Amino acid sequence: MRQNEIMLNTQPKELTVEEIGDEHIGTSYDTPMKENAFDMDDELKMNLIEDKFKDIMEIMGLDLTDDSLSGTPKRVAKMYIKEIFSGLNPANKPKIALFENKYQYNEMLVEKNITFYSNCEHHFVPIIGKAHVAYISNGKVIGLSKINRIVNYFAKRPQVQERLTVQIANELKAVLETEDVAVIIDAEHLCVSSRGVEDINSSTVTAQFHGKFKNVDTKNELLSYINNKIK
Repeated sequence: MRQNEIMLNTQPKELTVEEIGDEHIGTSYDTPMKENAFDMDDELKMNLIEDKFKDIMEIMGLDLTDDSLSGTPKRVAKMYIKEIFSGLNPANKPKIALFENKYQYNEMLVEKNITFYSNCEHHFVPIIGKAHVAYISNGKVIGLSKINRIVNYFAKRPQVQERLTVQIANELKAVLETEDVAVIIDAEHLCVSSRGVEDINSSTVTAQFHGKFKNVDTKNELLSYINNKIK
């Protein structure tokens, strides 16, 4: 009887909307988008968001005739479309050019401490973190700044950290035409520190290791570089 009770207690249950948000659970690899997401141009989207955000502020009881608040709906609309969620639009995807690896550098290249700002898709509050990215050339290389741009392109959308990590890794594999890619992300979630459990000291670490980075020695070498333990 007790065994049956234990089995029943471990059965997966359907989560509520609140539980999904509080547990920061993602549901898909791809960012969930409507099929007609880009039928409207940016200008129309900003105008509509401005109107909707004005309604939200008024419902909250804010006085939009005040000089400090009167321009907020327009600023928020521009920020959403042109800045913090600009990574939703494929037109903003960074253009990447590959170059021949003329130096014949066949060791790992590590770009660490890439600062990014994203937003939790459950509460639309910031995720602030650093990404560490590494790859081993398969004969082609990309400019260092392009790695940062790829990280920030995928960060500039409503996200969950696991998805962000996977998206960056998969994009780099496709761009560099190699499986030898690793991505590690260490981030603070303001939906954890500023609401809910209100833990200001915790951070979340996620990682994707592909190709040669699945090898224990290669993985440890990467971690030593990230932790500044270079021998």
